[in-house]
Amino acid sequence: MADLDRVIHEPARLLLVALLRKIERADFVFLMNESGLTRGNLSSHLSKLEEAGYVEIEKTYRGKVPLTLIGLTKAGRAAFDNYRKQMNGLLTRAG
Repeated sequence: MADLDRVIHEPARLLLVALLRKIERADFVFLMNESGLTRGNLSSHLSKLEEAGYVEIEKTYRGKVPLTLIGLTKAGRAAFDNYRKQMNGLLTRAG
């Protein structure tokens, strides 16, 4: 259990990475709605994922409206896949 990635292991960040794993990119509002996190909590968790190199955050505009797009990096995909393998192994050993 000591080898588990603590950045991803946190439940809210695990949910965010799982959501992003299925799609190329998502906007901030989509992730907020899907995760149920508040704007502040989502921003904080995304910052931690960005610091770890697991997500890329792009700030742009749709017309004149600000738009924040988030996508998993290759490192983020690899970290999530590795985390899933580790958890599956732990659950298999636990019976």
